[in-house]
Amino acid sequence: MFPSFVFPLLLLFSFYDMPSDAQKKKETLLSEKVGQMMEWASKRSIIKLNGDKFRRFVKAPPRNYSVVIMFTALQPQRQCGVCRQADEEFHILANSWRYSSAFTNKVFFASVDFDEGSDVFQMLSMNSAPTFLHFPAKGKQRKTDNYELQVRGFAAEQLARWVADRTDVHIRVIRPPNYAGPLLLGFLLAVIGGLAYLRRHNLEFLFNKNVWAFSALCFVLIMTSGQMWNHIRGPPYAHKNPNTGQVSYIHGSSQAQFVAETHIVLLFNGAVTMGMVLLCEAATSDMDIGKRKILCVAGIGLVMLFFSWLLSIFRAKYHGYPYSFLMS
Repeated sequence: MFPSFVFPLLLLFSFYDMPSDAQKKKETLLSEKVGQMMEWASKRSIIKLNGDKFRRFVKAPPRNYSVVIMFTALQPQRQCGVCRQADEEFHILANSWRYSSAFTNKVFFASVDFDEGSDVFQMLSMNSAPTFLHFPAKGKQRKTDNYELQVRGFAAEQLARWVADRTDVHIRVIRPPNYAGPLLLGFLLAVIGGLAYLRRHNLEFLFNKNVWAFSALCFVLIMTSGQMWNHIRGPPYAHKNPNTGQVSYIHGSSQAQFVAETHIVLLFNGAVTMGMVLLCEAATSDMDIGKRKILCVAGIGLVMLFFSWLLSIFRAKYHGYPYSFLMS
């Protein structure tokens, strides 16, 4: 015979072993949410969210999956060229994950367009696009869950590294084949080969120091303007605020740059170089004194004006730099 107190204890233990109705409801709701996200992901690699879907599948618990969301403004009236470029890279990343053998329901990729989810932008106090945010499966968002677009650029490879840091999901980016580069290189080599063949009896131009000097100068200007950084980081061409419509061509930080900024710096450096060339010509040429004065004045004007603009860009990026020239 068992003591009389054993049966109440057994009943109590069996009660704690039985899942509560609230727990069952939570598990059912979670299963429905995961199933719905998987269904959407099976149709398109990037899930489009509006305000209601964002609140239900991202903000509201329960959720055991991470969501990487691109907040964008793709409607034509927004005139956000950067958004379209970022959207292409985001699709490459999402497709690489969706069609990989490692695809699971651990992380989903989604997007919220300003014209379809302006309430979400207001909820998150967001005033610029594109913006990438990671919503972790557990815990609150951290500062590192906000992707530093203007520092790292929006290349799919950079986004994949950020996703790996935040979710431990490593995505091998697979880009669709692009034959434009090889075709352009082949065309350029064909043109050079054709010109060399046509002038095969007179190849003195290959030994012309001005041709080589000009080629070397162009290479130096391209490299010093930041084109290699653009190739590695893949920054946006410019930044447009979707609320004010203001377009920024110069990045406000010394740690990043826009593509348009490199073009501007390239132009200014080229103008300064042209000014120096004119000054050298004015000093060494055999022209009459009047023409040499004109070259001298034009050279000084180019150097002073465009160097002043270069210095102003430097001051805008390196805050606190004390020196200026002609303009503050």
